[in-house]
Amino acid sequence: MARHTEVGSPFSRLFFNGRLREDKMLESNEPIDPQDCFEMQWHAGCFVVVPGPNVEAMRWDWMEPAAAIILEPLKAKSVPMVIFDLHQVAYFGSVFLAFLLRCHKLVKSRGGDLVLCGVSSVVRELLRITALDTLWAIYDSREEALDALSA
Repeated sequence: MARHTEVGSPFSRLFFNGRLREDKMLESNEPIDPQDCFEMQWHAGCFVVVPGPNVEAMRWDWMEPAAAIILEPLKAKSVPMVIFDLHQVAYFGSVFLAFLLRCHKLVKSRGGDLVLCGVSSVVRELLRITALDTLWAIYDSREEALDALSA
């Protein structure tokens, strides 16, 4: 199950299917629960979402469960401030882009802001090509993103 943690919690790292998944690509036939794709934390009034590397293989049928996991805590906030920390994601496809746009739509409809940080050069180029780098502010680090949203 995806975990909501406070910074400093002993559960601040998310394990995927019972083991930490940082160093190898997932095989397309390996079953992955969408709930195991994200780590979420509240930090300084901002909701920080850290997708794991398995979002690179996110399928369309994961969209609804993943959206429910991320969007549910945001619905309780009057003005949500959201950071997607993508430091574990080397690249992603149209499904994850659509997922980000869905989150963006909810956040903006409530007067909040959604920003990205920790993006790889490949992701940065994808965002530039799709012109989504003009939609979202992109920060090098989570600390910079937190500072910007807290200002």
